[in-house]
Amino acid sequence: MRAPLALALWVLTAGATPGAQTVQAPPPIAPSSGVPATEPVVRELQQAITRATERFQAMDAPGVLANVSDQYRNGPIDKASIHEQLLAMFTLYDAVRARVRLDEVRMVDGAAWVYSTGEISGRLRGVGVWTPALSWEREPDVARRENGAWRLAGPGP
Repeated sequence: MRAPLALALWVLTAGATPGAQTVQAPPPIAPSSGVPATEPVVRELQQAITRATERFQAMDAPGVLANVSDQYRNGPIDKASIHEQLLAMFTLYDAVRARVRLDEVRMVDGAAWVYSTGEISGRLRGVGVWTPALSWEREPDVARRENGAWRLAGPGP
Protein backbone atom coordinates (compact mmCIF):
# COMPACT_ATOMS: atom_id res chain seq x y z
CA MET A 1 0.00 0.00 0.00
CA ARG A 2 1.13 3.55 -0.66
CA ALA A 3 1.55 6.19 1.97
CA PRO A 4 -0.40 9.45 1.71
CA LEU A 5 1.30 12.72 1.17
CA ALA A 6 0.78 11.79 2.44
CA LEU A 7 0.17 16.45 1.02
CA ALA A 8 2.21 14.28 3.53
CA LEU A 9 -0.11 13.84 4.94
CA TRP A 10 -0.57 13.32 1.53
CA VAL A 11 1.88 10.60 1.81
CA LEU A 12 0.02 9.64 4.88
CA THR A 13 -3.58 9.75 3.78
CA ALA A 14 -3.22 7.89 0.50
CA GLY A 15 -2.84 4.47 2.01
CA ALA A 16 -1.87 4.42 5.64
CA THR A 17 -3.44 1.59 7.57
CA PRO A 18 -2.84 0.51 11.14
CA GLY A 19 0.03 -1.88 11.71
CA ALA A 20 3.72 -1.41 11.08
CA GLN A 21 4.66 -1.50 7.45
CA THR A 22 7.23 -0.03 5.12
CA VAL A 23 6.20 1.35 1.77
CA GLN A 24 8.42 0.52 -1.17
CA ALA A 25 8.35 3.30 -3.72
CA PRO A 26 7.55 2.44 -7.32
CA PRO A 27 10.18 3.42 -9.84
CA PRO A 28 10.32 7.23 -9.86
CA ILE A 29 9.76 9.21 -13.00
CA ALA A 30 12.90 9.67 -15.03
CA PRO A 31 15.03 12.60 -13.81
CA SER A 32 14.65 14.15 -17.25
CA SER A 33 10.84 14.26 -16.84
CA GLY A 34 9.53 17.67 -15.95
CA VAL A 35 11.54 20.45 -14.38
CA PRO A 36 12.56 21.20 -10.81
CA ALA A 37 9.88 23.22 -9.02
CA THR A 38 10.65 26.83 -8.23
CA GLU A 39 11.51 27.79 -4.66
CA PRO A 40 8.11 29.49 -4.09
CA VAL A 41 6.28 26.32 -5.20
CA VAL A 42 8.45 24.13 -2.97
CA ARG A 43 7.79 26.51 -0.06
CA GLU A 44 4.00 26.38 -0.68
CA LEU A 45 4.06 22.58 -0.78
CA GLN A 46 6.16 22.39 2.40
CA GLN A 47 3.65 24.66 4.14
CA ALA A 48 0.78 22.46 2.93
CA ILE A 49 2.57 19.36 4.22
CA THR A 50 3.19 21.05 7.56
CA ARG A 51 -0.50 22.02 7.90
CA ALA A 52 -1.64 18.51 6.95
CA THR A 53 0.82 16.99 9.44
CA GLU A 54 -0.46 19.27 12.19
CA ARG A 55 -4.09 18.30 11.40
CA PHE A 56 -3.13 14.61 11.43
CA GLN A 57 -1.39 14.92 14.80
CA ALA A 58 -4.47 16.75 16.11
CA MET A 59 -6.45 13.70 14.91
CA ASP A 60 -8.59 15.99 12.77
CA ALA A 61 -9.79 13.85 9.86
CA PRO A 62 -11.67 16.69 8.07
CA GLY A 63 -8.57 18.87 8.43
CA VAL A 64 -6.38 16.20 6.81
CA LEU A 65 -8.94 15.53 4.08
CA ALA A 66 -9.03 19.23 3.18
CA ASN A 67 -5.62 18.55 1.61
CA VAL A 68 -6.91 15.72 -0.60
CA SER A 69 -8.63 16.29 -3.94
CA ASP A 70 -12.21 15.07 -4.32
CA GLN A 71 -10.91 13.37 -7.49
CA TYR A 72 -8.16 11.49 -5.61
CA ARG A 73 -7.65 7.96 -6.92
CA ASN A 74 -5.03 5.32 -6.16
CA GLY A 75 -6.41 2.05 -7.47
CA PRO A 76 -9.46 1.29 -5.30
CA ILE A 77 -8.55 4.00 -2.78
CA ASP A 78 -10.46 7.27 -3.03
CA LYS A 79 -11.08 10.18 -0.67
CA ALA A 80 -13.91 8.34 1.13
CA SER A 81 -11.70 5.32 1.85
CA ILE A 82 -8.94 7.63 3.10
CA HIS A 83 -11.50 9.04 5.55
CA GLU A 84 -12.30 5.52 6.77
CA GLN A 85 -8.59 4.72 7.17
CA LEU A 86 -8.00 7.88 9.19
CA LEU A 87 -10.94 7.07 11.48
CA ALA A 88 -9.57 3.54 11.98
CA MET A 89 -6.15 4.93 12.93
CA PHE A 90 -7.71 7.46 15.29
CA THR A 91 -9.67 4.63 16.94
CA LEU A 92 -6.62 2.38 17.31
CA TYR A 93 -4.29 5.11 18.60
CA ASP A 94 -4.94 7.75 21.25
CA ALA A 95 -2.13 9.90 19.80
CA VAL A 96 -0.31 9.91 16.46
CA ARG A 97 2.93 11.43 15.19
CA ALA A 98 4.15 12.03 11.67
CA ARG A 99 7.55 13.09 10.41
CA VAL A 100 7.73 13.97 6.74
CA ARG A 101 10.71 15.27 4.80
CA LEU A 102 10.22 16.80 1.37
CA ASP A 103 12.97 15.27 -0.80
CA GLU A 104 12.28 16.76 -4.23
CA VAL A 105 9.53 18.44 -6.25
CA ARG A 106 9.35 18.26 -10.04
CA MET A 107 6.74 19.97 -12.20
CA VAL A 108 5.22 17.81 -14.96
CA ASP A 109 2.39 19.28 -17.06
CA GLY A 110 1.31 21.65 -14.26
CA ALA A 111 1.29 18.93 -11.61
CA ALA A 112 3.79 18.77 -8.75
CA TRP A 113 5.47 15.39 -8.38
CA VAL A 114 6.34 15.45 -4.68
CA TYR A 115 8.91 12.97 -3.39
CA SER A 116 8.99 12.53 0.37
CA THR A 117 10.43 10.34 3.11
CA GLY A 118 8.81 9.86 6.47
CA GLU A 119 7.31 7.80 9.21
CA ILE A 120 4.10 7.60 11.18
CA SER A 121 3.72 6.18 14.67
CA GLY A 122 0.87 5.89 17.11
CA ARG A 123 0.34 5.34 20.81
CA LEU A 124 -1.90 2.31 21.23
CA ARG A 125 -5.13 3.25 22.95
CA GLY A 126 -5.43 1.67 26.40
CA VAL A 127 -1.86 0.32 26.28
CA GLY A 128 0.11 3.55 26.06
CA VAL A 129 2.92 2.11 23.95
CA TRP A 130 4.18 3.98 20.89
CA THR A 131 4.43 1.75 17.84
CA PRO A 132 5.55 2.40 14.27
CA ALA A 133 2.64 2.37 11.81
CA LEU A 134 4.15 3.29 8.46
CA SER A 135 7.40 4.42 6.90
CA TRP A 136 8.41 5.34 3.36
CA GLU A 137 11.44 6.53 1.42
CA ARG A 138 11.39 8.88 -1.54
CA GLU A 139 7.75 8.08 -2.22
CA PRO A 140 6.24 9.97 -5.19
CA ASP A 141 2.82 11.53 -5.06
CA VAL A 142 1.17 14.11 -7.29
CA ALA A 143 -0.36 17.36 -6.10
CA ARG A 144 -2.44 19.74 -8.20
CA ARG A 145 -3.68 23.24 -7.56
CA GLU A 146 -7.40 23.32 -6.87
CA ASN A 147 -9.10 26.58 -5.96
CA GLY A 148 -5.75 28.16 -5.15
CA ALA A 149 -4.50 25.38 -2.85
CA TRP A 150 -2.29 22.35 -3.41
CA ARG A 151 -4.19 19.09 -2.94
CA LEU A 152 -3.09 15.49 -3.19
CA ALA A 153 -4.38 14.03 -6.46
CA GLY A 154 -2.94 10.51 -6.40
CA PRO A 155 0.15 8.54 -7.25
CA GLY A 156 0.54 9.99 -10.73
CA PRO A 157 -1.27 11.37 -13.73
